[in-house]
Amino acid sequence: MKFRFLMCFIAFLAICGVEKADACSRVLYVGDTTNTVNDSVLRIVGRSLDWKTPIPTNVYVYPRGMKKVSDNKPGAIEWVSKYGAVYAVSYDGGITEGMNEKGLVINGLFCKGTVYANAETEGRPPMSMAVFVGWLLDLNATTPEVVKVLKEQNFNISGATFDGGTVSALHWGITDAQGRSAILEFDHGKINIYEGQDIPMLTNDPQYPAMTAINDYWKKVNGVNFMPGTVKSPDRFVRGDFFQHHVEKTNDADLGLAITRSIMMNVSVPYLYAIETEPNVSSTQWRTYANIRDRLYYFDLVTNLGTYYIDLKKCDLRPGASVMKLDNSKSKDFIGDVTSKLEKHAPFTPMF
Repeated sequence: MKFRFLMCFIAFLAICGVEKADACSRVLYVGDTTNTVNDSVLRIVGRSLDWKTPIPTNVYVYPRGMKKVSDNKPGAIEWVSKYGAVYAVSYDGGITEGMNEKGLVINGLFCKGTVYANAETEGRPPMSMAVFVGWLLDLNATTPEVVKVLKEQNFNISGATFDGGTVSALHWGITDAQGRSAILEFDHGKINIYEGQDIPMLTNDPQYPAMTAINDYWKKVNGVNFMPGTVKSPDRFVRGDFFQHHVEKTNDADLGLAITRSIMMNVSVPYLYAIETEPNVSSTQWRTYANIRDRLYYFDLVTNLGTYYIDLKKCDLRPGASVMKLDNSKSKDFIGDVTSKLEKHAPFTPMF
């Protein structure tokens, strides 16, 4: 039995050994669901952004009723936003994640090997990665609505390179106010969607089915006895999943945030962590927390002293209202509710 365990463990290491630790983690914390109406259950989506160099990211709040376009190529999709939303916009050019006023949250995480297009998708309307998340948040209130749009796949997605030629290879975690969740992945133009209630964890590659198989192995080992401890994507997935299943379940927003933050700290990579033999290793640059129930969007820059948040309920999301921006480069001393620090700003310019 010991030999079989050893061989399984060696096989696991072989799977993980090719992993380059260069991306992100997402965890969904769910509060106390016993004798509680679902709408009052606390749900917080925490995510970390890990990269080898800083990725400047600002927070934008967009109102309803804005006309937008999916790309600058001919035949692009045009739409008018039905819902206001808060976006995290990296390089002031692309939406990394966000939450809309209905409590729908979408997070984009790196997944190497992702291929968005094939011969069948090439003739479909162009969709820029820079606005893809915004398009879904603008027009949908729930995860089932998003899944319906994705299954129609009436678009051909592509993304600009960044940071010296890095390809925007992503997959997405989707969660709504009822906890209905989906993982979205592209495999050579084919969309794979994995649906479930309160899907707790997502990191990077391998793709979701293989990742859950790895996690199933570690569940049998039992994290009380032993857990993988590296910064590799499968290890972070296993740790995050184990801890979110073994923390107190509360509907108190402050306590729930503290619990979620502690889990995210455990799956984060120390700032400026470096190993000579792993040049592609990345450290956590920032973390966010989307309190779905209370529509609070927290930002946590690892170089800042405090965590601060935007209260989407206090924002003017009426059609015709101004786009608002929080410049995170000025946030060194921010802490707590910083909704009043939002400033009127022009819409960001997408990196088509």
